[in-house]
Amino acid sequence: MYKIYLSATFRKSIKKFDSVRQKLIVKKIEFLKNNPDHPSLRTEKLDGERWASSVSMGIRLIWELYEDTINVIDVGKHDIYRQY
Repeated sequence: MYKIYLSATFRKSIKKFDSVRQKLIVKKIEFLKNNPDHPSLRTEKLDGERWASSVSMGIRLIWELYEDTINVIDVGKHDIYRQY
């Protein structure tokens, strides 16, 4: 199990989603916390320590892995990974 840190950028971005999607994002972060390779996350490496995982077909989480800590950087529409 990993420790989860939610960045200020992530905290701001999640507010842009309705409550149903926010709950789904939180659920997927729990999956991430327990197993970043969970099949439903469809995790892929971006560069360096950055990774992208699916919340749904249209929403992606961007995060970094440091030993036992996952830093959730941002959440947004599927093409958000292009910013990172």
